Amino acid sequence: MSDTIIDLLRHGTPEGGRAYRGHSIDDPLSEKGWAQMWAATGGESAEDCPWTRIISSPLIRCRDFAEALGARHGLPVAVDARFREVGFGSWEGRTPAQIQHDNPDEYAAFYRDPVHCRPPGAEPLADFVARVASAFDDCLKEYAGERLLVVAHAGVIRAVMAHVLQADLACAYRVAVNNACFTRCRQGERGLLLEFHNCPVL
Repeated sequence: MSDTIIDLLRHGTPEGGRAYRGHSIDDPLSEKGWAQMWAATGGESAEDCPWTRIISSPLIRCRDFAEALGARHGLPVAVDARFREVGFGSWEGRTPAQIQHDNPDEYAAFYRDPVHCRPPGAEPLADFVARVASAFDDCLKEYAGERLLVVAHAGVIRAVMAHVLQADLACAYRVAVNNACFTRCRQGERGLLLEFHNCPVL
């Protein structure tokens, strides 16, 4: 059987710029964000589209582009709620600068220990990684031998990497995940591999 390839693509820049949106702030892509996503995924011909299907987070900063790309290339598009972003609790809708100004100790504690020092009301990190891992593992089983594009979020990509690498969750926020960049995982004869991360083009 052919290898199963899962390309994870972080959404482009949303309206309003950088902020902790989590899964309750559902801002659309900005004009810049749309341009970033089309640039990342290539041209209009079928030869420029290597995927057999697209899976998306339900949030519109991911789903709107996933549906547009699927329509352009005639690919099936499915939405999996387990690929939504982590819940950031009281930080949702706020910028890093606002939190650093208003809650500097809370901000520092989170980046020192993101497992035990969650923002008030935030989703537990272990629960988040478990739900993302279940969606990822289901994709590997259900679409074995295919090449999938998963349009999702920085947190989701960090969770997949932690799952694939069996890494300590405390390391999750030591990984940069840029807008409209790819991470690839491959299931093949060597097992499950992280092939590359944070690439602007394939």
